[in-house]
Amino acid sequence: MSQLAPSRLALVPSRTELSGSRRDEAQLLKICFPTALPFSAHDITAGSETELQASVEGRHDAVDLPLIIQESNYLRNIKRRAVAGESPVRVFQALEDLLRNDRVENWENSWVRIPVRLLTSEVRDILERDLSADKGNLQGEARSDRAEFFVLHRGEPCLRVPVSYVLKLSLIQAVSAGLCRSQPVRATGFRFSDHFLNDNSSPETLSFYVSPLKPAAGMGKAVAGEMVKRYFLSHLLILYANESFELRVSGQRALIYFAPHPPIKQKRLNALLSDNFYRDMFMNPCLSGWKHGEEKRRYMHLCHQVLSRSQFNAVIKLRDAGIITRNLVVLPSASNISLANNGTHLSLGSRMMTGLLADPASNFTAIHEKVLGDLVIKIMEHFLPLFVGTYSAAPYRIDFCDFHPEKVLGFLPHELDSGHLRMLWRRWKKKANLSILGQPITPIGPLWLDKLTSLIFRLRGDFVPDFRLIDYLVALLSTDQSPALDGVLGNEQRLKEDLAQLGVFDESMSLYLLLKLRSQAMMGFSGFEGRHYSLFADPFIDMAEAATLQALLTGLAFKYVAEGTVRHVDIPDDPTTESERRQLIFASALGLNACNVRMDGPNRLLARILLKTSKIRQSRRYGDHLRVRLAEYRQALVEIIRDDAPDLIESFGAEPLIESVQRRLAEPELHGVAGKLTTGILESSGARSPMHLSADEFNESAEEYYRGALRRRHVEEAMDLVLENLARLDDGDDDRTSMYRRRITEVIRHRSASGFLQSVREGILSETLDATQLHLCIQLTLIVLQRDMDRVTSVAYPEVS
Repeated sequence: MSQLAPSRLALVPSRTELSGSRRDEAQLLKICFPTALPFSAHDITAGSETELQASVEGRHDAVDLPLIIQESNYLRNIKRRAVAGESPVRVFQALEDLLRNDRVENWENSWVRIPVRLLTSEVRDILERDLSADKGNLQGEARSDRAEFFVLHRGEPCLRVPVSYVLKLSLIQAVSAGLCRSQPVRATGFRFSDHFLNDNSSPETLSFYVSPLKPAAGMGKAVAGEMVKRYFLSHLLILYANESFELRVSGQRALIYFAPHPPIKQKRLNALLSDNFYRDMFMNPCLSGWKHGEEKRRYMHLCHQVLSRSQFNAVIKLRDAGIITRNLVVLPSASNISLANNGTHLSLGSRMMTGLLADPASNFTAIHEKVLGDLVIKIMEHFLPLFVGTYSAAPYRIDFCDFHPEKVLGFLPHELDSGHLRMLWRRWKKKANLSILGQPITPIGPLWLDKLTSLIFRLRGDFVPDFRLIDYLVALLSTDQSPALDGVLGNEQRLKEDLAQLGVFDESMSLYLLLKLRSQAMMGFSGFEGRHYSLFADPFIDMAEAATLQALLTGLAFKYVAEGTVRHVDIPDDPTTESERRQLIFASALGLNACNVRMDGPNRLLARILLKTSKIRQSRRYGDHLRVRLAEYRQALVEIIRDDAPDLIESFGAEPLIESVQRRLAEPELHGVAGKLTTGILESSGARSPMHLSADEFNESAEEYYRGALRRRHVEEAMDLVLENLARLDDGDDDRTSMYRRRITEVIRHRSASGFLQSVREGILSETLDATQLHLCIQLTLIVLQRDMDRVTSVAYPEVS
């Protein structure tokens, strides 16, 4: 960084200067944690929430989603209006064509229809409980929407529910008294059933137990192992539902898999349906996971309404920022699709902080938790570019015809200030080569004209490594009056009130942030939730390393605070400074090569990172800014971790992790998640690069890859992990192991557990097992998970939402 002037070098305080400054946060840590800091190597617990993609394969006359639309008053009304000339015929024809003539008979997020006669008494009891308006009062009223969950299908009474709820019912069915001989296994199944949430659009599952992160056990491997085994159980439950509920024989083959983006078919339907009808079709009814399910359902509908309104206000911000310069724009759909994005939330908790907050005599209060928590989040946001595309990704192609800023910039107008938004948009257009004879150009509007322009001038659009972080509202920008992270209790509520007045958000919704403080008063534990993860290529490896890295960075942030190296005043809370550090995250998601940072900005931590960043120069276009290359910025972050946290690296056993991070950064196509996912998609499509395919071709190939080859690989990896666990139980001869061996004997008699699962391995992968074999596999997996849960320290589960 020889290009930096001495005045900019002076932005970074020396150790001498720090020793004489106010260090209130450091003093607080020293008083409350005199012997060890929070998030040290043996202080961390972890839990996760995973969002999966659900799909139902079948003909339009057998699957619930097309049936409901075809039988709806909505379709009849638009047909009547089209015949009367009151609305375009093309809308009705497009919807009819999508329902009847689609070559791909996969209906993402469709519900399923289960003959009521197939439900065991235990399943019926659970269903009745979940259909209560108040699950704490089973003798009270039923939900007012109860009738919509029952339908007469092909002359038979059927239960009509989302796939996410089928997971829960399938688990209860598999451990029902007549099918499961082991009472402990039955108890485990019932205990785990409420961890299958019926929320939002996609199936969500919560960790069955909290995982202590221990260096001797590989830190993040514990929470990643639990997540992978939970996915394997979920896969078995769907296979079992297909057989025991006769979904397959009735033409409804249900699937679940990891996929980060809203499905293409769902996007097309969203453009053809009203927002109210879309919510009825795709927002889950919240049958599982909440005491008052109908109230939660109304909340999810509110979220969709607010985000749909918010995208219209984003268009106004783009105009005010000078990005939209003409009156001709492509209006967003009245129904926003972003809630159908899927990711993983990883929550890390501190035993020390949780314990002190629960002890009134400790004098460590929610006020102190907030002061420290907000500062730690601000510090960690500077390091998040290390994760984007490296540990999770969501590859996506965008054609030139779709490069309208009001479409592709998503919620960024609510996440960045206008200056950074303009700079990012200009650099993205340059990356996508949106120019003719050196003059920048974006689509004009009429599709025929944009297609002709694209063809003549060979404008192909762009490919981005993690579009989920652009398409989803991940981090709302603070206002000048109401910072979100200034360490003051109630700041989030004040910000939400400001944003509600601006038409961006709603006061009753949970504030969206990349990292969230999980307060002990609200969640029962004190820690942080990482919400920046999209799709892992190899869940066990990628998530294990990502969890360890998140834990290491949290520990480093507390170390900075304890040493007085970083204080709240060093990272000001004005929107411009907040936007400045977050632009690096969004630019990484878009695959841009550089960002612009103020020369004399007030963010002292960012200035310190830039001192380690090579190849920085003054921006030619923005004279008061520096041009920072993102590849070098990420390398600087790794250097800083090595320089500032050698003790943490050693205590966490994280040297292999740091080497892996460097490999992923040095060879992203080979070792980074974005590169690995893209390679898999291209291999399945036969193309050499994403730009050799149109957006529809690439994105449809991605969906096929996630639903096919990647799903199979994920199931194989998860099954291998369960097989290892069962083999240890087979070989164990201690008293503890014998207890689980007795349960295995109750399930499969005197057979080898690992041998049994190995014998049905190919049947699981080919989906050819019968219901009897599948419920035995489910019960064996429950024994493995119960053993894992029994081995961990008994602590409160860190809930996520």
